[in-house]
Amino acid sequence: MLTLYMIKNCDTCRKALKALDSRGIPFKTHDLREDGLSAALLEHILHRVPLVEVLNKRSKTWRDLPQADKDTLDSNSARQLIMQYPTLLKRPLLENGNEIRVGYREGDYDDLKG
Repeated sequence: MLTLYMIKNCDTCRKALKALDSRGIPFKTHDLREDGLSAALLEHILHRVPLVEVLNKRSKTWRDLPQADKDTLDSNSARQLIMQYPTLLKRPLLENGNEIRVGYREGDYDDLKG
């Protein structure tokens, strides 16, 4: 079964939910705020998707970080920041077996079958 990692008030996540629902594709959701983000889950995601692809540098959370945190960013500090601020993950993340798709645009899920 597919898993959609998301945040409920994210517009792009809501579009992804509608796309999956409209295709009758069974999936479960994991809200990164409500259900949390464990270190194990973060490593699970990063095993499938490079850190640079999931770190959301366009988010308000990123913009609000102290400049020193951004300037000294490495893979370890990025992991710590994501654990502290799950909204630094790009969303949604759709897990399908060993693949995780990052983000959503219209038509991204057209190849999925219900």
